[in-house]
Amino acid sequence: MAGMNVVDRRWFARLGTAAGLLVTLVALLLAPAAPASAHAVLASSSPVASAVVPSAPAEVVLTFSESVRKVTGKIRVIAPDGSRADRGEPTFEGALVTVPVDPSGPRGTYLVSYRVISADSHPVSGAFTYSVGAPSTPPTDSGAESRANPVVENAVKVAKYLGYVGLLLVVGPALVLAALWPHRLSRRGPARLAWAGVGLLALATLAELWLQVPYTAGGGLTDVTGAGFSEMLGSTYGTAHLVRLGLLAAAAFLLRPLTRGPVGRSDALILAVLGGAGLFTWPLAGHPAASPAPAVSVAVDAVHLGSMAVWLGGLVMLAVFLLRRADERELGAILPIWSRWAALAVAALLLAGIVQGLIEVGGVRPLVDTTYGRLLLAKVGLFVLVVAVAAYSRWLVRRRTAAQRPVPVRRAIWAELAITAVVLGVTASLVQTTPARVAADDVAGAPAGFFSTTLTSPIYSLQVELDPAERGNNSLHLYAYTRDNRPQPVAEWKVTAALPSAGIEPIDIPLLPLTDNHVTGEISFPSAGEWQLRVTARTSDIDQATVTATVPIR
Repeated sequence: MAGMNVVDRRWFARLGTAAGLLVTLVALLLAPAAPASAHAVLASSSPVASAVVPSAPAEVVLTFSESVRKVTGKIRVIAPDGSRADRGEPTFEGALVTVPVDPSGPRGTYLVSYRVISADSHPVSGAFTYSVGAPSTPPTDSGAESRANPVVENAVKVAKYLGYVGLLLVVGPALVLAALWPHRLSRRGPARLAWAGVGLLALATLAELWLQVPYTAGGGLTDVTGAGFSEMLGSTYGTAHLVRLGLLAAAAFLLRPLTRGPVGRSDALILAVLGGAGLFTWPLAGHPAASPAPAVSVAVDAVHLGSMAVWLGGLVMLAVFLLRRADERELGAILPIWSRWAALAVAALLLAGIVQGLIEVGGVRPLVDTTYGRLLLAKVGLFVLVVAVAAYSRWLVRRRTAAQRPVPVRRAIWAELAITAVVLGVTASLVQTTPARVAADDVAGAPAGFFSTTLTSPIYSLQVELDPAERGNNSLHLYAYTRDNRPQPVAEWKVTAALPSAGIEPIDIPLLPLTDNHVTGEISFPSAGEWQLRVTARTSDIDQATVTATVPIR
């Protein structure tokens, strides 16, 4: 390689780029065609939940609000005696899932548990019962898993955060080396930073591919099967990540000559096109592809991500290299140009963020009533703070140019980077959170009245979910966790609901255990008001605690 001339190196780089693009093309050809949807919920079922039918059905039909994909082995029908009543694999046709069932099963109550994947790659789970002939004691399903493993959920967020960091470490050095780097300075430091970004981005992408299997199936970090991995790779999520790896490999061959010296305009243009195409793999594997306006959401999210990478990547290059190594004459030429670029990037970031926020939130109330909305408000607050620091940095640059003397800007740039590091952390959580438009209104046209809270006791924490938190029939779900957020097995549950202001004494709520830490129940609230929910959970022969919650029923 040492003896290669410039022409040979460029030919080799373009050959490598073509090989990476070939991998990308293969991934695209294998990509499934999937309609846009988001966080599907069970709209109806046959038999209907809690219904009593005269004879055992030959199939159970689940109808979701949007198209869903299967998680192998996670749709189960349990007979009254605890045996499996489902026969063979369920069939998926868009939003319709048909589960073959043994029609000669015993009389009594059957449990149907399901876990499927929405188009935005997030799992959806639940359960309900129906009875044949007459109700009986509901069975339990030891194989059902209603929530993703907390360790896996956190690992997914960490992987996404590292992916963002890797992206900006690639974009920043590439941009500055191509357009702003002084000829006299060595490129060794920026080259190392760029290759660290390439490695980090590749590692994060591979980690996301691995973690997606247990995340959707509800298992631990090592619960990855060949069938599950194959299903994931065949999904839109898997295809987007494979395309990202292919584009990264293609870009790496062009990045190598850039880290050694100036490159031609055509190579720089090809590298920019590859980078722009790679940005689209993030929204195509997440919420934007499943929004009400997918084309707009994907485009603005790619702009949002690209603007972030340009801004933060450039700041890293300024703080780590240019402000320390460039002389006053060079900085006098570089900083005004960078200041204009940063202003454009921030403007694009702000505009794209506003458009995407309007699409994903869908109103003022979900902005404050949902986790997604509150995280978005936190991100906006941090963004306002970092923009203020950026404006101060730009003022310092103008002051430096006007006075033609050194003015300290490095401290302000480090402050920008510190705050935006927190913003990236919030973003990593945001992309794993149900969009506010969905959390506030799970089924189109349904009233937004979902109640959720977390209660704590000395021996456990309790996640309480009540839907729709209105007069009439309501579904209650209780999840018990240890203080370090691990599933807490519960030996015995007791739940009552009362409305003291209306003289309604405590009403016992019958509960159906779905897993050892998750139960569900149905209750009909006769009137609106501030109902008192009282939950007692016994975790062992001697450990028991009671928690209470005030639930507003409309």
